[in-house]
Order: sequence, then structure tokens, then C-alpha cells
Amino acid sequence: MCGIVGVVGNTNATDILIQGLEKLEYRGYDSAGIFVLGGAENHLVKAVGRIAELSAKTAGVEGTTGIGHTRWATHGKPTEDNAHPHRSETERFVLVHNGVIENYLEIKEEYLAGHHFKGQTDTEIAVHLIGKFAEEDGLSVLEAFKKALHIIRGSYAFALIDSQDPEVIYVAKNKSPLLIGLGQGYNMVCSDAMAMIRETNQYMEIHDQELVIVKADSVEVQDYDGNSRERASYTAELDLSDIGKGTYPYYMLKEIDEQPTVMRKLIQAYTDEFGQVVVDPAIIKAVQDADRIYILAAGTSYHAGFASKKMLEELTDTPVELGISSEWGYGMPLLSKKPLFIFISQSGETADSRQVLVKANKMGIPSLTVTNVPGSTLSREANHTMLLHAGPEIAVASTKAYTAQIAALAFLAKAVGEANGNAKAQAFDLVHELSIVAQSIESTLSEKETIEAKVRDLLETTRNAFYIGRGQDYYVAMEASLKLKEISYIQCEGFAAGELKHGTIALIEEGTPVLALLSDPVLANHTRGNIQEVAARGAKVLTIAEENVAKDTDDIVLTTVHPYLSPISMVVPTQLVAYFATLHRGLDVDKPRNLAKSVTVE
Repeated sequence: MCGIVGVVGNTNATDILIQGLEKLEYRGYDSAGIFVLGGAENHLVKAVGRIAELSAKTAGVEGTTGIGHTRWATHGKPTEDNAHPHRSETERFVLVHNGVIENYLEIKEEYLAGHHFKGQTDTEIAVHLIGKFAEEDGLSVLEAFKKALHIIRGSYAFALIDSQDPEVIYVAKNKSPLLIGLGQGYNMVCSDAMAMIRETNQYMEIHDQELVIVKADSVEVQDYDGNSRERASYTAELDLSDIGKGTYPYYMLKEIDEQPTVMRKLIQAYTDEFGQVVVDPAIIKAVQDADRIYILAAGTSYHAGFASKKMLEELTDTPVELGISSEWGYGMPLLSKKPLFIFISQSGETADSRQVLVKANKMGIPSLTVTNVPGSTLSREANHTMLLHAGPEIAVASTKAYTAQIAALAFLAKAVGEANGNAKAQAFDLVHELSIVAQSIESTLSEKETIEAKVRDLLETTRNAFYIGRGQDYYVAMEASLKLKEISYIQCEGFAAGELKHGTIALIEEGTPVLALLSDPVLANHTRGNIQEVAARGAKVLTIAEENVAKDTDDIVLTTVHPYLSPISMVVPTQLVAYFATLHRGLDVDKPRNLAKSVTVE
């Protein structure tokens, strides 16, 4: 989400930091800042808004070492006090941070009594903690950093500077991406290789729970106990001339990676300056007036409706039914007395859905379109519209639109529920929970190599595969199976795990891939029982589990998020599964056969 840059040992440190932040601005632009030292004096410069605002304030800022940050606000409003970098109590230590520190309030209460804080961020508490251990407890900088890392829980990427020592940057990460860029006579730190590609194409990965001491002429990697780790560098193969895809080989991968940013855009679109959820009052009233919500959609959008059904029902106190547009166009079922139709469509041009909308308009049924394209047909012809703010989605296989649809419906459910006085809606801190979802997605995206390795053996040559899950995970399994089949051409089905034994298990044979999804603490053990059933019949099983239900034997483990939003984070590894399976099978990721991006025929 946020973006980190750093450089040590280059007299053009300020320029390197600013251009790096410009390339990372997609990760957040609520505020930005840099800290530069090694010149005649130290400089801390911050600004609210875009990187251009920060750049305009850096005239005369010179030095050889520095760190910078572009922020997407999670703790505290976008202000200069909350902007990174943050300083310790004595201002000796300076820190930038991506992620969410889960126990920051506990740290504040237990260790930092009497400390003065300028802002409301969890990052400021972290740097105060490091400063306390170094200056109050007498530890070295390295030992103070290590001690803090053993205490801090959550997702993070840190870059730390001791203002008394311009020769080193200390970095560490857990679940948030961070790289070391290797230059000629100087080295760098960045959240994304794009940030420093002007300076180098040589990078070094940092694994979770590793600490790195970065100097101009050396990089030392160790674990939190001080054990050294050997790490080879790699060459980043980036094609900067491909404007449409940027540095990505395929639009689909680019769009998968954009999902954390989409969550941020939705938060901006559907909250006010005080962080309160804001949805058009006319839309809220339309839902309040309905005795039943009917979601009409096709393909991925249909699955997004299923993934949102429970949340909508529990927060709005209104029953929700799903309909396939192509079926309803010719066979409208018996409706309730006061229906509301919600049409979900990435393009807003889906012909099957429009056919239903035309009939709904003739019948006087109120309608809402949830779409990515303002001014599209469904948007124009429906009574109301909610936009996804996901940006152009070019790959045929929809990814970021699906997650944006669920998030947009979450804002709708929250707004209606609050208007109705629904206790669950009032207690649901959607902005905070979506920030955790975005961090979970980023953690998944940083594990691409691990996911690719697991997919290669499982799916490279198979003809068939199954996704299984229960509850919300079943709905994710439906979307995951569609994504795999539409671009890799593997015949894949998504099943409610308990239904396997009612017939489908007959298709399981030696080597059949089964991908199991587990996020619900109540249902996970039941799904694990189904895993044993297919494994006993020769299936090759890959498990994707949230931390709250994970076991050591699970293949992919995700950060636990709010149950209403778990379909967003749970689907991301399945998108990567489909992407890598398609690559391994030598197929075109963006343009699968027989498909088009917008289905404008019935």
C-alpha cells in the first residue's frame, strides 16, 4: 500500500528518493516525506498530497543517505504530523513503515509511558520503542531494533536511520514487500523494483522476519536472532517501453497487483474527510424501501454477488437472492412485493443484464448498477449507480473488478445498516478492515514465487481440477474455478466441500488436483475432513488457509481478515494460481480463446 525508498552512499540522495517515490505513488498519495542526512545538516521534509507537493519543498535538501515514504493513511488522518518518516522521542532515530502493527496500543501502554507523540500512527510508536531501547536502556542500535522486532506483531516493512550515523540503513520486513537495490558504490531500499529501476536492475530479496544492514559498500542479511543469511541478487527484467502494461508482462498480473490500490480508491470514494462512510442517500433509501434485494449478474460479477450475500443480508436486514442474467431475461421468477434489482457488471455493457434491466424498468422496479464504467449502458439506464473506481481492466480474466465489487457492496451494506441502526453495521469498522485486507493482499503478492512453484507441479499438465470450500469459501471456489478454466483451459469446478460425497467424488482419481479453501473457524475442520476423503482416493491437494484456521501443513497461509471481507483476500492467491498455471502451459494470459472482455451479445 504505502511505498518505501531509501539510499545510502550517494550524493544525489534527494533526487533518488523523489524519483523513487514518484514511481511508487500508485501505492498511496495521502502524504509523503523524506529524511536526508550526510550533508551540512539533516533534513526532514513532509507534505500532504502528491509527491509533487513534497518535491516542491526539497530545494536545497542535500545529503548522501536518506529514506522516503508515500503514504496511504491507515492510522490517523493525512496530515504532516502523521506523514512518514517519524522520529523517536529525542529525534535521534527516524523510521518509515508499511503495514499494520497489531499491538501498537499495547506497546504504547507498556513501554512508552511519558513519551510525547506528534501524530496518531502506529509507526511513531514503533520508532519511539526503538529509541527507548537504545537511549534509555543503553542497547546498540542493532540490538534495540532486534528487541523491538521481537515485540512488534503484525505486517511491516521498516527502514530505520540513526541520525548520528549516515553510513547505514537498517531494514526489516514481515508480510510487506521490501527489496534491496544494488548500485555501483551505493545501495538502495524500495518497496518495488520499479522505484529504483533508473538506478539499477540488480536486486536482493528480503524474506519475512529478516533484518538487513545496508551500507554503501555492503549488504548484510540476518534473522532476528543475529544468524547470517546468504542471499544472491537477481536481475529485474523490466520493460519500461511498454506503456500500457508498464513493467508487467501481462495486463492480468498488473491488475492483480493493483488490487490494494483499488481498495484505497474505494475508501477515498466512499468516505468523507472524517472517515465516515458516505453513499448517495437516494441509494440508501432505495435499499431501505425494498423487502428483497435481487442481484443480477454474469460470470465473475455473479460470483461477487454470492460473496456479498451474507454481508448484505446481515447488515441491511434484507433478504438477498442471486439471479443469472441470461436466465432471468427469459424467465423472470415470482418476485416479492417491493423488489430492488442490483446489477453488477465490470463493463456496464453486459447484454444479458441489460435485457433484465429493460424489463425491470417497464415493470417499475427500482434498480442500482454497480459498475467500473461511468456512463455505461447499465449505469445510464438504471435508477442509481455505484462506481468501482478500479481503473481500466484490460485482461479478459477479471481480477480487480471482482474484489472491487465486493468492497463497493460492503460500503453499501455498511451505509444502509448504519441508517437502519443495525448493531452489526455500526460495529463494523469497514475502513480499518479494508486496510487490513489490502495488507493481506500485499503479503500474498510478495509470495508469488512460492505460489508459482506449487502450481507448476500441480497444474502444468492436468486436464481437470477442483476447488472446494464451505460457506464464503465455497463462493470463492466458484470464482477461483472460473478463473482457472477461462485462461488455462483446465476443466475446473468449484464445489461446496460437503457435496463431494454426493456424487462428485466419483471423479477423483490418482493425481486429480484439489485446491481447498479454509477461512471459517466453524467450518474449517469439516472441510479438512473432505480433504482427507479426496486424499484417500489419490487426489493431490493444495490448501489455502487464513491464519486463524491454518495448520503447519497448509501450502498458502493468509492474514486473517474480517469474515465479511475474506472473499477479497482469499481470491487473490487463486488468481495467481490461474495466472501461473496458464504461463506454465504456454498460453496467452490476457487473451484466452473464445472470450471477450465485455459480453455485449445475449
